[in-house]
Amino acid sequence: MVGQSQPMARLRRFIEKAGQSESPVLLLGETGTGKELVARAIHAVKSAGPFVPIDCSSLVGPLMESELFGHVKGAFTGANGTKPGLLEAAAGGTAFLDEIGELPFEFQAKLLRVLQEKELRPLGSVSGRKVDFRVIAATNRDLRKEMEAGRFRGDLYYRLNVVTHRLAALRERKEDIALLSEYFLRSYGKNHSLTQETMDALVSFDWPGNVRELENCIQRMVALNSGPLIHTADLPSQVQAHLAAKRAQYRAVAVGEVAAGPATPTAHRPTPTSVLPIAELEKRAIIEALEHTKGDRVMAAYLLGIGRTTLYRKLKEYGLTD
Repeated sequence: MVGQSQPMARLRRFIEKAGQSESPVLLLGETGTGKELVARAIHAVKSAGPFVPIDCSSLVGPLMESELFGHVKGAFTGANGTKPGLLEAAAGGTAFLDEIGELPFEFQAKLLRVLQEKELRPLGSVSGRKVDFRVIAATNRDLRKEMEAGRFRGDLYYRLNVVTHRLAALRERKEDIALLSEYFLRSYGKNHSLTQETMDALVSFDWPGNVRELENCIQRMVALNSGPLIHTADLPSQVQAHLAAKRAQYRAVAVGEVAAGPATPTAHRPTPTSVLPIAELEKRAIIEALEHTKGDRVMAAYLLGIGRTTLYRKLKEYGLTD
């Protein structure tokens, strides 16, 4: 659990409280936000039994019931012995139903019965078996909308939606991107480090694939760069395109402002023959960059060709922090 943002602090408190309860947990969030990692953390708080992840999106075809409930010998062609299902394997522990929104509608009623009765019947068996496990489900879909559209059973939704938490997308906790990047560098790198400009670029990107995409990005850059420094030129294409688009946007704004004329009285601007101290020129360059980026300090630093920490130091030095 890497991060010091407010969403991460709330998540840690939720894990501790949910882990002490036996109630079903429903984790909501976009793909790549770490729902299985959170489920394992909840399980680890109290449970000593097994943690069994079940990918509901893969439960398709005629053997779906056998995978989940198990089967007895002779239940179907090729069933040469008895095999316990994934739910039975979770007895005494936690069954993690990942992507529960992908479970076929006709199969949802069978799952609901198991959750209600704490009993399952293997395929081909005439008798049921008692089974007790904790349920944690996860989805990137809006299950309420799926229920209203008739694609998800209301009774199963209310059975699962007891203790709920929505995991924040990475773009909602940008202050964690630097910590995550350093963590992945330690995991995959060999004394690799990021230049300040590269780190600023990572922070400015929205990461639609969330933490999983950031991890993939760091792993790819390390694999293709002998190091020790990783530069902006090493960034993957989607981040490069993002930077190019922002540069074009800010340049367009700057050109528009020049065409429209000065926004401040000309008395405040130097005449063509005036000579200003370097510090004053630097101060004005910083102000103009922040105006063009509408206060976006990460992109202002990028346009000025300096690191973010350098920009912050200059802002303080020139009294521009407000």
